[in-house]
Order: sequence, then C-alpha cells, then structure tokens
Amino acid sequence: MNITVYLGANEGNDPTLKTAVRELGAWIGGSGHALVYGGSKCGLMGELAESVLQSGGEVTGVEPQFFIDEGLEYDAITRLIVTKDMSERKAKMIELGDAFIAFPGGTGTLEEIAEVMSKVALRHLDAPCILYNLNGYYNDLRALLRHMIDMDLSSEERQRGIYFADDLAQIKDILKG
Repeated sequence: MNITVYLGANEGNDPTLKTAVRELGAWIGGSGHALVYGGSKCGLMGELAESVLQSGGEVTGVEPQFFIDEGLEYDAITRLIVTKDMSERKAKMIELGDAFIAFPGGTGTLEEIAEVMSKVALRHLDAPCILYNLNGYYNDLRALLRHMIDMDLSSEERQRGIYFADDLAQIKDILKG
C-alpha cells in the first residue's frame, strides 16, 4: 500500500513529534508499505523518510521545482518526482496514494489534507483519510467537523472515511479494516 503522509518540513518544539514520526516511518517501511511524501530532507519530513528507508521501505518524494532549486530535496530516497508547482504536487500525491495521513504540521499540511477530506466527502476518492491526532493536535479540527454536522452543513455520511487516530496503533487498526 502506498501511504501518503502530509507533514511539515519544520521539527516543531515538541520532542514527541520526532519520536512519533520515526515510529510511523519504521512501521511503514517495516510492514511492506511504501511512503509518498513531499520529498524534503528537512525537519519532520526528513525524519519520516529516513526512518522508512532505515526500515527497508521505499520512499517516493513529490516536490515542486522551486524547492529543488532551493536544494531541499532528500537525495537518498527511492524516487523523486519533480512537479512544476504545488497544485501539480498535490494532485500527484493523491494519485499515488492508497491511504492518507496528516501528521501534525502547518498550513501546508492543513491545505493538503483538506483537499483529501473534500475528495473523500464527495466520494471522488475511496481511501482512508487519517488525521494523526498526536497529543490532541487535531482536536479543534475534529470539533469543527462535528460543528458542521450540528449545523446541517455536513453529515455523518459525508464525513465517512475521515478518521482521527491518537496513536500509531489506531492508524494500524484503521488501515487493516
């Protein structure tokens, strides 16, 4: 299974992020799955890719040319796909993915997973969309999605396929089902 993971190129200020992202990568690589991610060697993105590779997994990075021009790509990954811009990058990452995980990240992570959530809600994508709610990171987003349902602006049916996982064990459970 190709698992597309969205996450930031920063490390953040919580040391549990690095530990959890390396645990996720070790599981992806060690379980025979492959990683699709943004292609950067920086921050949490680099930690994730490195841990997948160290566990024997394959890593496909999808990176726009302007990041390549800045020298941000991770040269050790299995395959690098260079896109002309961020829109093409998002489309390629969705095309390649069989499952989608949003690790805690910034506005780019939010934008990318929001597109996946929308495609899942519209039934244009039949794949699990998992928000890795490490230490409650996505609690407010969960509350907002619930509020959309309460306001009759969304529904349980529309949000079927969007999951929140507090830890790697819950991610594994979602992906095996």
